[in-house]
Amino acid sequence: MSSLFNRQDFPMLKRRVHGKPLVYLDSAATTLKPQSVIDAVSQFYSSHYGTVHRAVYQLAGESTAQYNAVREQVQQFLHAKSPDEIIFTKGTTEAINLVAFSCGQAFVQPGDEILISAMEHHSNIVPWQLLCERQQAHLKIIPLLPSGELDLEAYEKLLSPRTKLVSIAHISNVLGVINPIEAIVKSAHRLGAKVFVDGAQSAPHLPVDVQALGCDFFAFSGHKIYGPTGIGILYGKKELLEKMPPYQGGGDMIQTVTFEKTTYQPSPLKFEAGTPLIAEVMGLGAALKYVHSYGSDKIASYETLLIREAYEQLGQIEQLRILGSSRHRASLITFNIEGVHPLDAATLLDLQGIAVRSGHLCAQPLLNSLGCTAALRLSLAPYNTLEEISYFCDTLNRVLDPLRR
Repeated sequence: MSSLFNRQDFPMLKRRVHGKPLVYLDSAATTLKPQSVIDAVSQFYSSHYGTVHRAVYQLAGESTAQYNAVREQVQQFLHAKSPDEIIFTKGTTEAINLVAFSCGQAFVQPGDEILISAMEHHSNIVPWQLLCERQQAHLKIIPLLPSGELDLEAYEKLLSPRTKLVSIAHISNVLGVINPIEAIVKSAHRLGAKVFVDGAQSAPHLPVDVQALGCDFFAFSGHKIYGPTGIGILYGKKELLEKMPPYQGGGDMIQTVTFEKTTYQPSPLKFEAGTPLIAEVMGLGAALKYVHSYGSDKIASYETLLIREAYEQLGQIEQLRILGSSRHRASLITFNIEGVHPLDAATLLDLQGIAVRSGHLCAQPLLNSLGCTAALRLSLAPYNTLEEISYFCDTLNRVLDPLRR
């Protein structure tokens, strides 16, 4: 069976690793790039290079127009109300830190509470810990059910009038669980709390409509959706962004500067200090155009086919334990094999040309709660095939033999 994406569009898939064809199964960490994205970055530097928002010469005008067009493109991708609700960041991590700083300063007081879940990536834990330390607030953890799904009853009990913000992954980067964001948002909003959605794992794999979700903030990273590294998106409701102070100070985010006082641009420029990541923005625009050419619904459907096949084949391998039993999952499977260290297995797989993630997956609290300190993760994209899944599972079975002895 052929892949959904045209594999010829991805130069990296022509690579050989240790003399073997590359089988890339680590897209949850970062995705490969189609040639159109590579060309967009190169063409900007070679033919259209100029800074944005600062000059009247033609190149600057071209750059500014293209830069603003990508902001509108992201607005449409997320179904936001306005391009003014789209902020360019370095990635999901910076977007979370931005909100933790600015929203925290605007809305969080001593004794208030922030809720996150037990399945979060470190990037959705540490910024809130820092916020709670600064503001003398309290961090509360939503527990998980044995299946790996959120315990929604416990979540409802944790919510209180002191809850100011709930920050939750749309899809777990370890369990692959798709969280019920609409229900989470409705419960939080009843008590006046705001909701931040970490969409790093969902934006590449599911259709996203921030207005339908109802969330107050949503973030994702360009490099996980076939775009360049160093570029990300923060969506925030306009009325909230207007109340939040700047995250950083510098050029372009100001209206007037005197030694006595500075006034700021309205959002989104208020949160984009300094010369922006212009080339990376152009690459992100090309990536979103590539995704749009296939459609998020088709991508989700194709990846569901792949993940079901991987789930079935991995389930036939002796002594292999998949983390989390929920079938309402997307794009990835994390597992361990009894008596085999994940690093050893990943190293032997690499020698066969197979790239998978091993380690704590930036989710140490979650892995600790599951009784392990490291794991193996298979994560998929529309350039993968059923044949690659079979090759991976067959190879895993084969390389496990000497490790089990």
